[in-house]
Amino acid sequence: QVQLVESGGGVVQAGGYRRLSCATSGSIFRFNVMGWYRQAPGKQRELVAVITSDGRTTYADSVKGRFTISRDNAKNTMYLQMNSLNAEDTAVYYCKGVTYPDSSWGQGTQVTVSS
Repeated sequence: QVQLVESGGGVVQAGGYRRLSCATSGSIFRFNVMGWYRQAPGKQRELVAVITSDGRTTYADSVKGRFTISRDNAKNTMYLQMNSLNAEDTAVYYCKGVTYPDSSWGQGTQVTVSS
C-alpha cells in the first residue's frame, strides 16, 4: 500500500484561498482515480473532487467553480486549489488514490475558515 501525505492546511480567512497537496510515496500512475474528500465535525465524509488518470474532473456542487483539482505526474502529487473559501469549507481534507478495486487514504489536513 502506497502512502499518501496531505499538506497545505491551516487557518484561512473567509474569501481567501489555499492550495492543498497530496504527495504519493510511489508513482502516481498507480492510481486510476484520485480524489479529495472532507469531513466536518458531526458530519459524514463527503466527496469534494475527483480526477482520473486521463485528466477528467468532477466536483461536488458545493465547491464547483471555486475549487480546482489537478495532478502533476512528474511530481507524483495531486493538488486542490481552493478559492473563495467560506465557513462551510471548514473540515479535515483527505486525499484518496484508487487502483481498482483497492484504495489508499492520507491522514488528512485541517482547513479552518475564519470570519
